[in-house]
Amino acid sequence: MKFFHLSDLHIGLKLINRDLGEDQRYILGQITELAEQRKPDAVVIAGDIYDKAVPSAEAVELFDAFISELRQAVPEAEIMMISGNHDSAPRVNVFRSILQRQRIHMIGLPPQNAEEYIERVTIRDALGPVHFYLLPFVRPSMVRSVIGTKEDGSSFSYDETIHRMIAREKILTDERNVLVSHQFYLPVGTNAESVARMDSEVQTVGNIDRVTADVLEPFDYAALGHIHKPMRVGSDRYRYSGTPLACSVSEAGQQKGVIEVELGQKGEVSAEVLPLTPLREIRVIQGNLEEVLQQGCTDYVVVTLTDLKDLDVLDMQDRIRHEFPNLLEIRRSIHRGADYSSPFQGQKLSSAFELCSSFLKDLDEEEQSVLQDVINTVEEEYR
Repeated sequence: MKFFHLSDLHIGLKLINRDLGEDQRYILGQITELAEQRKPDAVVIAGDIYDKAVPSAEAVELFDAFISELRQAVPEAEIMMISGNHDSAPRVNVFRSILQRQRIHMIGLPPQNAEEYIERVTIRDALGPVHFYLLPFVRPSMVRSVIGTKEDGSSFSYDETIHRMIAREKILTDERNVLVSHQFYLPVGTNAESVARMDSEVQTVGNIDRVTADVLEPFDYAALGHIHKPMRVGSDRYRYSGTPLACSVSEAGQQKGVIEVELGQKGEVSAEVLPLTPLREIRVIQGNLEEVLQQGCTDYVVVTLTDLKDLDVLDMQDRIRHEFPNLLEIRRSIHRGADYSSPFQGQKLSSAFELCSSFLKDLDEEEQSVLQDVINTVEEEYR
């Protein structure tokens, strides 16, 4: 059994106000070409189909074209997808029963009452059945009527909620099982703060949405979405595919791809990343103005200037934009930063002026005058 694992398409995303429609169409076309070449038995999209809960007409049109072309490329494959935290679960769930007749499974909502269970799609090959459990993004409040509440009436945590949702299922552990889920999973004992998160991800305060990955153990493979950087969750069998296209400057330089998963006999799992090449890379270029201008390109670029002298702002911007037509942002490097070491330890500083001067270091006469004026103003207000 062979299937594609991808996630976090974020169709409709803008990168610092740059419309990525053309770039997304290009990368989705590559995925379709790979499917036509490799002929997977299934294609799995693990959430965040769209970037916004109410996507634009252009985003919906692009997604429609992608699924239509994917169906033509692999007419016999099962196409399975779930909603992520960026999607509107009810909207993704629309026409669910009708689409299933076309072997397209769009699951937007988790079980809504005690009689419902996680949507399961079973595919058979020469070795027997493979069960795909399609669990959309779940907030504890969404499934209170399914798993109940604590004794005080409050909802369970994210971790408790997902464990209870999985525990309800009658998983046949002697057969092959795949979980498709969009949550923040962590290996047991791992600190959530140690996981590199991308600027394009939605993060909860205190990482309250973390779920311990021991809940994945009944599954031969977990096709995960939510984390934008390709990542394993304690095992080669539990993986985040990451975004197929960089969604933020923090993803510059990452190799994106589609994970091709092969299931052999029970317990035999292999995964290979099929690389994707974007229409335009995201690059961060640093140097003085002349050094930067020598690296002109059509990629999406953030420029960080290190010039020590002041530059003609209008001339600088015009010259940079001429060399980088897809410029995202211009930044200036700050060369004189605060020194948090304590060079004046043991010294007796008699005034606020001396203390500030020692901290800032090497002030010229004009800067000393400004500092003295600021200190005088503050002291007068204090009095």
